[in-house]
Amino acid sequence: MPHFNRKYQLNKRNRRVRIISGSAKGRKLRQFKGQNIRPTTDRVREALFSSLQSRLGSFSELKVLDLFAGTGALSLEALSRGAAYAVLVDQSPNSVAVIAENIKTCGMQDRTRLCRTSASIFVNQNQAAKDAPFDLIFLDPPYNKNLVTPTLNGIVENKLLSGCGIICVEAARKDPVPSEVPGLIQLDRKEYGSTAVSFFSLSKPGEDQP
Repeated sequence: MPHFNRKYQLNKRNRRVRIISGSAKGRKLRQFKGQNIRPTTDRVREALFSSLQSRLGSFSELKVLDLFAGTGALSLEALSRGAAYAVLVDQSPNSVAVIAENIKTCGMQDRTRLCRTSASIFVNQNQAAKDAPFDLIFLDPPYNKNLVTPTLNGIVENKLLSGCGIICVEAARKDPVPSEVPGLIQLDRKEYGSTAVSFFSLSKPGEDQP
C-alpha cells in the first residue's frame, strides 16, 4: 500500500473497497483521497488471493506481516480468510488512522498489531522479532522509490519469513522487481493490467531459480 503525506485527506464519500471473502466478507474499508493514491483494487486482490490459496492451500493459522500497509486491506483480507494474526506497518499518521478504523470495522482488534514506523526501521531494528517468523508477508511500497530490494534483503537478513512462507510484492508492471534476491527464490510473477505481483519464498541451499 502507498505511503501518504500531509497533503492527502480522508474522504468518507470516496470509493471504498470491500473484504472479498471469509468472516468479514462485504465489510467496506475506508480509503484515501489524493494524488497518486493507488489502493489495490478488488479485482487485483481477488486474483492475488486466488493465487495464494492455490499455493498455501489454506490461510488458517497463518501469521501475516503487512509492510507499507496503507489501508490494511491485504492483511485484513487474509485475516478474514482465516489467518491467525497480522502485524500492519506504515509510517503515515493518516494511514495508521485509517488502518485502525478498518481493523475496528472488521472486528479484528484482538488479532492485529499496528505499528507506526517505516518498513525499514521495523524490518532492520528488531521491531519484528517478537512476532517473527511470518508465514505471509505483503510488500506494497510506493512506486518508483526503489524500496523493494532493500526491504527484501532486510526480510532475509533478519529471518522474518518462515521456512514455508511466501512474500507477495506488488509493483507497477513497468517497475523493476528483482527476480534474484540472495536467500530467496521467485516462485511466480503475474500481471493484472498495470499492476504486477511477484511471489517469493526462501531458497534452499543449492536451489536455482525456476
